[in-house]
Amino acid sequence: MKRYRREDEVSYALGITLTFELLKFSPEYATKVYIHSQMQRGESFDKLSSLCKELKIPMEFSDKPFNILSQKENCFCIGEFKKFDRPVSKGANHVVLHNPSNAGNMGTIMRSAAGFGITDLVIITPAVDHFDPKTVRASMGALFHLNISVFSSFEEYKKQYGNREMYPFMLKAKKKLSELKVSKPYSLIFGNEATGLPDSFLNEGTSVIISHSNRIDSLNLPIAASIALYEATKEDF
Repeated sequence: MKRYRREDEVSYALGITLTFELLKFSPEYATKVYIHSQMQRGESFDKLSSLCKELKIPMEFSDKPFNILSQKENCFCIGEFKKFDRPVSKGANHVVLHNPSNAGNMGTIMRSAAGFGITDLVIITPAVDHFDPKTVRASMGALFHLNISVFSSFEEYKKQYGNREMYPFMLKAKKKLSELKVSKPYSLIFGNEATGLPDSFLNEGTSVIISHSNRIDSLNLPIAASIALYEATKEDF
């Protein structure tokens, strides 16, 4: 076993909570569960063992994978899974991330999207690896609830999924989020953490700004995405 690399065919859910999410919501991709010698035997371990037996997923008792894959002292369980191709749906609402560069931010947005009921995520490259264990960990297992499609350009995405309302979030936007009435199906589009979306997105659908005080120049990307997700879906709950 080696440290995770982007070109690997498998990735890892670090920790028992994420491993349970993998086994419950994407069991068809799970390949193995690693158990550390210091993992306490009890109700959680018994549930995990029972689930692995039911799904016919092998459990390997070894500390070596933890020394290689996890730097967290409290990680005593790792779920290994095959990277999966589960495309987004044309009829669904999408979150579109244009050139995201931070694994933690991407994982947090995945969690928010799943929490607000949007389970279709589009990634425009270049982008951080959505299967990186850091992304999986930041998502708290939300990755296993999502359909994800990756495109090399926004134009490529539009060719396949362009028949929808587009809402790019930008500082130069035409409309305030508080004034927005979304029409389904829609795409909420967010740019890179440092540079945002290019000005060309002002011509894509209805550009939107989240108003805030002049004490800051912009909102953190996961916070902006979470606010947008709440506003777009608040009538759904």
